[in-house]
Amino acid sequence: MGDAIQTHELSRAFASGPALDGLSLSVTSGEVLALLGPNGAGKTTTVRLLNGVLTPDSGWSRVLGFDPVAEGDEVRRRTGVLTENAGLDDRLTSRENLVFTARLRGFSAADSRHRADDLLARFGMADRADDLTQGFSTGQRKRVALARALLHDPEVLFLDEPTSGLDPAGTRDVIELIQSLAGEGRTIVLATHFLGEAGRLADRMAVLHRGELRAFGRPEELAAQIWDGVAATIDLGQPADPLVLATIASVPGTAEVAATAEVAATAPGPARVGADDVGQGATCRVADREVLPRIVAALAARDVSVYQVVSHAPTLEAVYFELESRILAETGDRSLTDGFGRPHVEPAPEPEFAEPATGSDEPIVAVETTPESRGIPA
Repeated sequence: MGDAIQTHELSRAFASGPALDGLSLSVTSGEVLALLGPNGAGKTTTVRLLNGVLTPDSGWSRVLGFDPVAEGDEVRRRTGVLTENAGLDDRLTSRENLVFTARLRGFSAADSRHRADDLLARFGMADRADDLTQGFSTGQRKRVALARALLHDPEVLFLDEPTSGLDPAGTRDVIELIQSLAGEGRTIVLATHFLGEAGRLADRMAVLHRGELRAFGRPEELAAQIWDGVAATIDLGQPADPLVLATIASVPGTAEVAATAEVAATAPGPARVGADDVGQGATCRVADREVLPRIVAALAARDVSVYQVVSHAPTLEAVYFELESRILAETGDRSLTDGFGRPHVEPAPEPEFAEPATGSDEPIVAVETTPESRGIPA
């Protein structure tokens, strides 16, 4: 597969300073990319630049082969966007919100209604199709907004904080919807600071910090750059005593040996991965999986019962927090932070999402309407 998205040294600054500084990355067609970072890291600015809503100060990007600056209309015909704020017109019903947007995109009245009804049914909102969106829960509004983003069957979907403001049940529902969309082969860029959802959905991760790309790749690839070996948990039915820990540590190729009770008291890190999920005993890192049978044999020789041994691939969350820790150590700033060891400063206000930089009158999301728009023309 080719690349659906490419950026090279993409940069944009506002009055308060750089919002994006030299971003270079690529997203393969059909891939889910998690764009991670705290508030103000540059995630939303990236999404806006890739849709032609903002013009870069320098650098370039391509989306499905098109230049968002010179060919913004072509990009937006092929992309869908779900913003953190659903942006629905509360004077319209669910169906009317979708039909209105579909008509703006050039679909006939009949086709617009057909597409709206199909998507509302898919996202579990068919029974609310004729209800005004005013008073809808955040989860219901997200469902309608996601349906609207898919009206034109986009090849690339940008999701900016899709679970922001949702309760656990609503978060689960939206994640399941996104998983179903990813299963259809769509390219998805997921901009979020919620690591749980990113870990469940993403193929690769890009970590932004104050507009700079600090890490990019698959979680396991980044983990291999951060840590040596494989994390493992040994279930002994009880926390390991010093003699047992010494026995494990004596096996060649073993390091970072700790009792599970000790691990639970430490900060997130490579040795902790999975420690709370496999009973009590010990955790360690091994040079490779072939070391694990030798550990079991050494423990058995001392009549120590071993109930289970599990190796753990580092999670996206573990990788992210380790990167965060390293950035904190690098900056040395331990004052009030934005989660990456720097004082949090809100970025300057940016243009509204529905104002393409190219001057196109084709909105990315629903635009402001009038009461008369409730009688959508045939």
